Amino acid sequence: MSRGAPDIANVEGEHDYDVTWPWNDGPLTPGLTCVFRVRNEARNLPWVLPPMFEAVQHVVLVDNGSDDGTPEVARRVAEECGASDRFTLTAYPFRVSRAGAEHLATPPDSVHSLTHFYNWSFSQVRTSYSMKWDGDMVLTREGVATLADLSWQLEDSGAVVLVPRHPVSIVNDSEAWIDLGFRFLEPWIYPMGPEFTFVKAFEWEVREFPNTSERIILPEGLCVELKWLDVDEFAHWSHTEFDTSRAPRKRREWEVYSAIRDGRADRLEGMQHIQAPPGVHVIDHITRTWLPRAPRPLVRRVGRLDV
Repeated sequence: MSRGAPDIANVEGEHDYDVTWPWNDGPLTPGLTCVFRVRNEARNLPWVLPPMFEAVQHVVLVDNGSDDGTPEVARRVAEECGASDRFTLTAYPFRVSRAGAEHLATPPDSVHSLTHFYNWSFSQVRTSYSMKWDGDMVLTREGVATLADLSWQLEDSGAVVLVPRHPVSIVNDSEAWIDLGFRFLEPWIYPMGPEFTFVKAFEWEVREFPNTSERIILPEGLCVELKWLDVDEFAHWSHTEFDTSRAPRKRREWEVYSAIRDGRADRLEGMQHIQAPPGVHVIDHITRTWLPRAPRPLVRRVGRLDV
């Protein structure tokens, strides 16, 4: 340790995975760092990482026990993008409790806690702003331009940024369903500082921020969330009986998954079927052509799922 006692010691005594916050060592570098916490995202990263390298100043990818070559794919994509010098690849070797009941039963300062995992991951950031991002979320070209402009405008603002995203369920390389029935909106971008750390909630971790923080809401159409029907999207949950009041987003995702699986997605409000043209992958078609051309507002339903 470069300093004395860690800011958050874990109960297991795994000192390499105690949390030491970087702002205690001096001013952070201006800019925005995107933090990925991933497990088995090798299939998604060739779509996910290149636009993110364009959009932000640095990317941190924390691998949590992947066995599909995720770290190797991430390193290769960074090299192909000429971004190796702006890329930090590290590993968190502990089994992390699944969201829901397992998370609730795990002490927040355990290396097995989502809360500690997130705090440790974000302690790797050395810029003044950080962004939580998932290994299955793809920026559109508009999303790249928006984040690239925003990253420098945020400096010293103290603002928190909310990014709408649109879940896309991929049936095969040319066919998908996009969920435009609800507005999926949550904070993703925060300043780095002691008022913006993660704490334990009932179902998962939550990043705190002051009530006085300005909330900036970005426009729709900047990001899609990939969901492959041949992958168990709920493996990181300890149950699928999602409480409507605490986990409305997961409840909607379970409804969509069940509807597509049962062949009744066309009867679920807000579901849009998309067929890509020959020779074009449906992810490329949605992010480069379909979504930019779709009429606004994309989500016409009044209700929304803020998490």
